[in-house]
Amino acid sequence: MAAGDPEATLGFLDEEKPEPVEVPYTELSAEALHGLMQEFVTRDGTDYGVKERPLASKLAQLRTLLERGEARVVFDPETGTANIVVAV
Repeated sequence: MAAGDPEATLGFLDEEKPEPVEVPYTELSAEALHGLMQEFVTRDGTDYGVKERPLASKLAQLRTLLERGEARVVFDPETGTANIVVAV
């Protein structure tokens, strides 16, 4: 940015964005966790296998990943949304 840039002058570049926060899945209500898990497993691009698996099977597998710590719930304070992320 050039000197005298309006965005720099107003301090937009100096604002720190809040970091996402990991939320233990066990702290969510059963309904909230189920909704989050269902959204995750039905998301576009999550089915790459030759054979379609039932929703219950996908949810059970995701639950196992959460229990093992291979997936986690993350809350983004900037957007006010939660998401499940899988460790790579």
